[in-house]
Amino acid sequence: MEVTLSPKYQVVIPKEARKQLKLKSGQKLQIIVRGGAITLVPDCPLNELRGLFKGMQTEGLREEGERI
Repeated sequence: MEVTLSPKYQVVIPKEARKQLKLKSGQKLQIIVRGGAITLVPDCPLNELRGLFKGMQTEGLREEGERI
C-alpha cells in the first residue's frame, strides 16, 4: 500500500488497512521512528491484553537478581 504525505504533513490510512487492524475514528496510535522508518502502533487498553501470553513458558527468562 502506498500513501501520500499532504501539504499539512498528514497521511490517510487506507481502508483495507483500517479494516484489517479494526481501527476506529479517534483511536490513538503510537509513532515509533527507527532506522529511517516510521511505524504506527495502535494503542489498546490493558484489559484487551488479558490472556495474550497464556501458556507461555516463563522459566529461565530472568535471573533472580534481575527481579524487582
